Amino acid sequence: MTPVSPVRRICLMLNSSREIAVIGLGNTLRRDDGIGIHILSRLQDELKGKVAFLNFGIASFGLINFISEFRKVLLIDAMDAGLKPATMKIFRLDEAETYARQKKLSSHELSLADLLELYKALGLATDVQVAGIQVKDASYGLEMTPELAKAKNRIVQNIKEYILSWNKGQKSGGL
Repeated sequence: MTPVSPVRRICLMLNSSREIAVIGLGNTLRRDDGIGIHILSRLQDELKGKVAFLNFGIASFGLINFISEFRKVLLIDAMDAGLKPATMKIFRLDEAETYARQKKLSSHELSLADLLELYKALGLATDVQVAGIQVKDASYGLEMTPELAKAKNRIVQNIKEYILSWNKGQKSGGL
């Protein structure tokens, strides 16, 4: 019998045969930068038992091991792309190269540029997508700005619908 890696063991505990993971990134001590964690928490309540969830806080290199265990992964993170605060963009990881080169999307140990480079170097088959949410203020503090706090429900609903759409039309029976 093949030994089960620690990462795989965690995934099995979290998802018991599901193929989709939602990963929240962010630092809740930096105001709007914590939006990915706040959204993840709400999605866990609304999609409980349908997909695997992981709060990865400030992304580290262990994230790549987790990602490789799933068919599809949605990363939810704050971004700074010069858009109107609370604007959300969903894009494939490989489509993020322009932003990643400018280092505008993430403020974590493992930047989007690093993640993209690792993803390509390892030849991962996982379909990784990013839900980037434009921040207004990522300075130190616990409260999100009113713009992001007010948009939370809309963002949760949009991401929930997006996740549920992933399995429509598949023979596997859906989420």
